[in-house]
Amino acid sequence: MVGNALRKARRDFMFRYGRRLRQMEHWLVARLAMVLLSLLRLLPPDNALNFADRAARRVGPLVGRHRVAVNNLRLAYPQKSDAEIEAIARDMWGNMARLAAEYIFLDALFDFDPDAAKPGRVEVRGIEHFVEIAGEKKPHILFTGHLGNFELLPVAAATFGMNITALFRPPNNPYLADYIHSTRRSSMGALLPSSTGASFALAAILEKGGNIGVLVDQKFSGGVETTFFGRLCQTNPMLGMLARHYDCDVYPARCVRLPGNRFRLEIEDKLDLPRTEDGSVDVDATTQLLTDVVERWVREDPGQWMWFHKRWEISGRRRKRRQAKQASLDAQ
Repeated sequence: MVGNALRKARRDFMFRYGRRLRQMEHWLVARLAMVLLSLLRLLPPDNALNFADRAARRVGPLVGRHRVAVNNLRLAYPQKSDAEIEAIARDMWGNMARLAAEYIFLDALFDFDPDAAKPGRVEVRGIEHFVEIAGEKKPHILFTGHLGNFELLPVAAATFGMNITALFRPPNNPYLADYIHSTRRSSMGALLPSSTGASFALAAILEKGGNIGVLVDQKFSGGVETTFFGRLCQTNPMLGMLARHYDCDVYPARCVRLPGNRFRLEIEDKLDLPRTEDGSVDVDATTQLLTDVVERWVREDPGQWMWFHKRWEISGRRRKRRQAKQASLDAQ
């Protein structure tokens, strides 16, 4: 009994020590990020963003996540050379650095004026959809992926009077998560962290005729089986389930990064959602449709997507069966 008590005490100590060590690591990383962003704030926006891009292209390949990105790119583009894969990965790091730096310049960067004769940094396609959604007294779902500066989409929505609540996955680093909250403009709408109960909160918004925005391009353990770049992955079926329950319109939206620190924000035509025999929304087929839309976007601008995310990592009890299914897909 004494031995068991000692082992338990040792486990408790190691757990507390590990938690404090992770907390200190998060704090140090966040402080370093804050210092770097504060230094960038001293520069004009264009100079700061270009510097962040150049630095990330050099530093990014040195971190562990670079290997994940390169491996993912090889799975998605088996026909591309190592040099082409490396170039896309470096573009990705430049895009991610720009995204981080743009948080401190959002007010200066977003200059869209619907009445301007000549576009500024931000141009918008699908203005009629923004206006239509804002004016309709019914719920809507907009979805996007981690492409370009996706944070500009809710700013554009607010410009047209559209109220929207965005579901997001906060960073694992709590200090960085707090920073993101503090730097978001008040006109960017509400943020809802993806956690237990988030689907009920989104349902409540739709129930009241509100609009929600969802990122649909991340792995979701235990989710619906879909294919992305011809490979099996798991995707959150929540959007399809909400669309089925509320029978609301679903719109694809994205941000495309343009040369010269400019952006194009797009809302495409609403999707014609697949239906079951009884006329209700087919959740599995809808989830695959959303994944197909994101794949199309990524193929158009591969360097603007977050390749270091473990999108194709399969988890759950049926891993072996899914691996066998993937082998069958590869053989086709």
